[in-house]
Amino acid sequence: MAFRNANSLLSTSFLATAVFLFLSCSTPEVENTVLTPNVLAPESAANTPVAEDTATTKVATPVVPADAATILTRKQVPILCYHQIRDWRANDSKSAKAYIVPEDRFKEQIKMLADSGYQTILPDQLLAYLNYGTPLPSKPIMLTFDDTNLDQFTVAAPELEKYGFKGVFFVMTVSLGRPRYMSKAQVKELADAGHEIGSHTWDHHNVKKYKGNDWVTQVEKPSRQLAEITGKEIKYFAYPFGLWNAEAIPELKSRGMVAAFQLAGKYDEQDPLYSIRRIIASGYWSAKSLHSNMVNSFD
Repeated sequence: MAFRNANSLLSTSFLATAVFLFLSCSTPEVENTVLTPNVLAPESAANTPVAEDTATTKVATPVVPADAATILTRKQVPILCYHQIRDWRANDSKSAKAYIVPEDRFKEQIKMLADSGYQTILPDQLLAYLNYGTPLPSKPIMLTFDDTNLDQFTVAAPELEKYGFKGVFFVMTVSLGRPRYMSKAQVKELADAGHEIGSHTWDHHNVKKYKGNDWVTQVEKPSRQLAEITGKEIKYFAYPFGLWNAEAIPELKSRGMVAAFQLAGKYDEQDPLYSIRRIIASGYWSAKSLHSNMVNSFD
C-alpha cells in the first residue's frame, strides 16, 4: 500500500512538472511581444474586417456625352473665320474683299473683342461644353483661320498674343512652304505656342465631290502630315468653302476627326459636332459691325 501511494505521488508530481514546462514554452510574455496582423490566429483573421483602400478601389462614374438634341439646345459660341489679313489691292474684286481683312481693321476688331471682355477658347473646350456642359468663360469666342496664308503667322498671331488670345489654324497642306504661305516650321511654332492646328484638306477640294481614294488624299494623309509636323494629334477639320454633306461625316469619324467646322449653314441634326457654325469676319466690317453681326448670328 505504501508502494502504491509512492507511485501515485510520483505520477502526480511528474504530471504537474510536465504541465508547467509545457505552459512555460508555449505562453508568450505579453509585455515583450508586439502583435502584427500576421500574428492573428486563423479564427481571428477570419472574423476581422480588412480596411478598404478607397484610393485604389474608388471607381469614377462614367460621363456620357450629350445626345444631338441636347447639343442643339446649348447656347451657340460665336466663331469667326478669317482668311487673308492684308491691305486691299487694286485688283481685288468686290467679293474677294469680304475675305480680305485689312491689317488695321483686323487689329481694330481684335482690340474690340479684348476690350469687350471676350476670351478665346479652343475646340477641346468647345466640345467639353457641348458634350458635357462644362462651363466656359462668360464671353467666349473662337477665332479660326483658314488656308495657311502667311499673314496669319506674321500679322494675326502676334496680334492675338498681345491680348493673350489663342486661335485655330486650319492648314491646307499643299501650300506649305510656298510663297505667301506658312512653312512647316511656322505651323510648328504656332502649335508650340498653344494655338490649335486643324486640317483643311490637301488642296481645298470640295468635300461634296469626294469619291474613292479622295478621302485618303484630302483628309487622311494631310492629317498624318500635320501630326508629324506638330507632334500633336489632329482632331479638327474645316470644310473647304464651308460646304459639306451627311455622307462626309462617317468618313471624317473613321479618320479620327472628332468635330468639323462649316460656315453659316444649318447644323446636322444627327451629328451637330460635324457641322459647327462659323461666320466670315468680313473685310468690310468695322469693329462695331463685327460685334453686331456676331450677336445676330449666334443665339
